Amino acid sequence: MISVEEARTRILTGLEPVPGEQVSLPQALGRVLAEDTASRRTQPPRDVSAMDGYALRAADAAVAGATLSVVAEIPAGTSHDTALAPGECARIFTGAPLPPGADSILIQEDATRSEDGRHATFAEAAVAGRWVRKAGLDFAEGDLLLTAGRRLTARDIGLAAAMNRPWLFVHRRPRVAILATGDEIAMPGDPVGPHQIVSSNGPALAEAVRAAGGEPILLGIARDDRDSLRRMAEGARGADLLVTTGGASVGDHDLVAEVLGEAGLSIDFWKIAMRPGKPLMFGDFDGTPMLGLPGNPVSTLVCFLIFVRPALLRLAGHPANAPAVETRRVSLGAPLAANDRREDYLRATLRSDSAGTMAAFAFETQDSSMLSRLAAATCLIRRAPGAPPAETGDPVDILMFPDGF
Repeated sequence: MISVEEARTRILTGLEPVPGEQVSLPQALGRVLAEDTASRRTQPPRDVSAMDGYALRAADAAVAGATLSVVAEIPAGTSHDTALAPGECARIFTGAPLPPGADSILIQEDATRSEDGRHATFAEAAVAGRWVRKAGLDFAEGDLLLTAGRRLTARDIGLAAAMNRPWLFVHRRPRVAILATGDEIAMPGDPVGPHQIVSSNGPALAEAVRAAGGEPILLGIARDDRDSLRRMAEGARGADLLVTTGGASVGDHDLVAEVLGEAGLSIDFWKIAMRPGKPLMFGDFDGTPMLGLPGNPVSTLVCFLIFVRPALLRLAGHPANAPAVETRRVSLGAPLAANDRREDYLRATLRSDSAGTMAAFAFETQDSSMLSRLAAATCLIRRAPGAPPAETGDPVDILMFPDGF
């Protein structure tokens, strides 16, 4: 068995981001930029007013009480292209460009208009540059503002729009083929035999893939016979990643390694020193990276979080060393026994302890078939191999569940 860290490193080492595609801004949220992106315009393109008021030459109102002739009115979206002469000002509104010659704004609260509206008297002295947003204050045409490898947020989409970039070149969503295996499982809604259970792994993995930015391809359930497994695995051709569940152990009916090996699977490693999730397989299925997850629902989803999600983020264009899961250091809410030689991931809730401090409380029962416990959990407590007994209040590392997981 290899360690969790070695397994994750070996999985990520051979992965490269999938190719890029051009998408419109409404499709770009959460995607990863595949190229550096520069602005196509200067923002603002001209000196503009930052307030409603009057544009003027600061020298004409150097002291309080100056009265100037109002020669124009400039709402946002319009302009006045005649230069102000000495003694002149223009009524201006926020965002409107300053007329030639103006270098200051006096706000409307400090101005009194004459009855005929032709003059304005100012209670404050003007200062050159006050309330003026200079051309290019935000950015200039050609400025590199969004760089390759950046996961786009709503703020980035707004910036791209201001840069006059209605389309962005991003890595496409990785296509993940998901294949469940086993005679003992049936699809939700299908007739369930007396010795079967309803398959949860496929639907759960599909949504976990979608939440991580991928496109799931549900191949269905391959039965425990060679022809069924071989035939259904063919649906993974062209995918960016193949994920199987079940059939990765060493029982007589665990056929994944043998059957897919005949169809081009080469195995990098098999079995990891972790709990849950020991029988995890990684290899290459005729050019497609393949992760074979255990069949127990909790094992499947914990392994997704630890191994599949980082692989998926790497394929989507994130750096190989980008954290796939948020980790925190918190207090332990209740004692834990010593750990054995496997890295352990305990389902737990994060809540206030008796002292009002946030603490992680592990569920008493940690069976890897208990999906209800995982659904009720808010985090995983990670315990190192050979960790000694831990007492209430001791610091522990936890993994927070990402949105949608």
